[in-house]
Amino acid sequence: MKKVVIFSTPVCKYCKLAKEYFAANNVPFEEYNVAADVERRNEMFEKSGQMGVPVIIVGDTDVVVGFNKPVLAKLLELAA
Repeated sequence: MKKVVIFSTPVCKYCKLAKEYFAANNVPFEEYNVAADVERRNEMFEKSGQMGVPVIIVGDTDVVVGFNKPVLAKLLELAA
């Protein structure tokens, strides 16, 4: 399975939905709280050009801004 990283904040409902989706599909992921971690926030912006969350990195190069279930399903080869 491809590596998954999610940049999120504690109050983001779409971040929560993404994490629930990953858990329901047994997708391991690393999570970074960009509300508390300035370095990770800068990394998120550098990779996505966005300050909104969630920003999800799949593999080494695929960047998904927001909780886009069909795109994530395709990248992770899951049923949509």
